[in-house]
Amino acid sequence: MKLLRFFLRISAALLWMLFGLFLIATTFIWIGLRGRLWTKKWWSFVLLRICGIRVTQSGHPLLEGPVLWVVNHVSWLDIFVLNCVRATSFVAKSEIRSWPLIGWLAHGADTIFIERASRHAVHKVGLAMQKRFERGQVVGLFPEGTTSQGFDVLPFYANLFEPARKAGAHVQPVALLFYHHGRRSDFAAFIGEQTLLQNMWEVLGGTGVSIEMKFLPVIWNGSEPAPVRAELSRYSRQLISQALQHD
Repeated sequence: MKLLRFFLRISAALLWMLFGLFLIATTFIWIGLRGRLWTKKWWSFVLLRICGIRVTQSGHPLLEGPVLWVVNHVSWLDIFVLNCVRATSFVAKSEIRSWPLIGWLAHGADTIFIERASRHAVHKVGLAMQKRFERGQVVGLFPEGTTSQGFDVLPFYANLFEPARKAGAHVQPVALLFYHHGRRSDFAAFIGEQTLLQNMWEVLGGTGVSIEMKFLPVIWNGSEPAPVRAELSRYSRQLISQALQHD
């Protein structure tokens, strides 16, 4: 059953990704920003259904205006989960751009890629983030810089909080809690030496994966005197860690 389930889901997901590339190539030019954002949200929702992932949310996500969503990072599923709530431009490592299909989709869907080996990477990404904020968009940031098991958070890198301060964007932490058959689990976590295909084999071949998004209180509303970026990073990490440990 696992092999059959994986084959059916991966086949449907690949077809859906190809359809996503078709939309990017043929419609994104003329449907405008609002149309592109709506398409990303709808497309991500359908993809998660195809993959058999159940998604729930709690709290109050900011659905209007410029926002920095600060999120713990567990899986390749994270970006699609958040896109189901509000179409998001994510900051992602540049290696993802070379992944077949997923990388092409990410590039076409307004992902901001960071070349971590470049001395000017943070400055370039900061400018790209500010452009999104100026358009009233939400930017998703995984400040751990890598994935974890999802039970706690790794140390945060504070540099990319600075563009939100400069742009006056709201800063809202978001905790992602992963479950497997109703219990907290690292079953779907994309960690260690595991390849993307190996992780997809487990996730798409299995059942009972669900993800809860906890939208935590806004820690800066963009109008009061801005805390320094280290303080924004520290408080975001504290709130996310508490949410992950108090299920």
